[in-house]
Amino acid sequence: MGEDFCKENLKLKDEQLEGWDTNLLELIGFTQEQIQEANDYVCGKMTIEDAPHLKEEHLSVFDCANKCGKDGERFIPPTAHVEMMAAAQPFISGAISKTINMPAESSISEIQGIYKDSWKLMTKAIAIYRDGSKLSQPLSSQSETELLKGSDSSESVPTVLARQIIKRYVYQSRRRKLPSRRAGYTQKAVVGGHKVYLRTGEYEDGSIGEIFIDMHKEGAAFRSLMNCFAISISLGLQHGVPIDEFVDAFVFTRFEPGGIVSGNPHIKMSTSIIDYIFRELAITYLGRHDLSQVTPEDLRSDTIGRPENEIPEFDSEEEGEIETLDPEEISISAPRSDRVELDYGEDIKKEDTVDIVSSSTQGAAIQEARAKGYEGEACADCGQFTLVRNGTCLKCITCGATSGCS
Repeated sequence: MGEDFCKENLKLKDEQLEGWDTNLLELIGFTQEQIQEANDYVCGKMTIEDAPHLKEEHLSVFDCANKCGKDGERFIPPTAHVEMMAAAQPFISGAISKTINMPAESSISEIQGIYKDSWKLMTKAIAIYRDGSKLSQPLSSQSETELLKGSDSSESVPTVLARQIIKRYVYQSRRRKLPSRRAGYTQKAVVGGHKVYLRTGEYEDGSIGEIFIDMHKEGAAFRSLMNCFAISISLGLQHGVPIDEFVDAFVFTRFEPGGIVSGNPHIKMSTSIIDYIFRELAITYLGRHDLSQVTPEDLRSDTIGRPENEIPEFDSEEEGEIETLDPEEISISAPRSDRVELDYGEDIKKEDTVDIVSSSTQGAAIQEARAKGYEGEACADCGQFTLVRNGTCLKCITCGATSGCS
């Protein structure tokens, strides 16, 4: 229409024309309902539902992942996404990627049902996205009418949307305080000759909310640092930071004191005090027994050996009949180990004892490790003792990580 027409005929000011949120139809007196009717007439309803000359049985051809427009009701059901992946993946050699779109009103049981259906159909991967679950998303099925529902009619859509985003951020960053009387446990251990007392505080649901760290031989500076560190971790936990984020960040940190751990049933070695603390928290609150040197099965009173699925193949070989030989029938020139001292003379007595020295399997393992070039240090990423010299640095042949250079 031009700037002159807006100023002369519509009587608009320069501030109104320059405003980024200026809505010309609202300024000249149109209501939200009238504006919506005009949009429907000019731009359409963004759906073919209720279109003339279209049969009901043909609508499924045009269904989309989400409802189309504010008046649309049809969409592809979530189970159809799973069935499509199950039908396509036999023809795919690699991975499969397909997002299962679900409406915003989906319940927890419906999402659990989708996971169960994917398990039954043996799909390689599954990714579920519930509409509106993120603060921002490329496409949204929520219309302007739904956004403005329950808000002041004078507010614009960007203002309402910004208020919703700010409200979510404020809610997520709100501190969740612990009750005055709280549960928890105290774990005493000795790490590298230093006594460490770890105390935890828990919410009513059993989740961790704070930690305290006390040591026996630390100085004033080290004690203050550990206290401040424990306070910062506690504040992070109370503001919603997951405990597994702290575990991934601090496990395998290396500094003194560290080494052999005594007093803890699961952990027998750690690279530092911080490494021990977050190993203990991961085992207790996350069930991360992959970070322990002793598994829960090893601590059972009725444990008698390794599980069947952990027995190597050479242990499961068929055992033949063992033949017992009489020492008198064995020739003095019979082959025998250099580490076994036996006397087959005429004056052998039953009460005589024979000292048998078993072969040193530990020494053989050490020699094999040296032959492969292992340095004897644990990898900071995977924890395996498979670091080899790579120039001036170390490289892990298990996961490929380096100690700082390639």
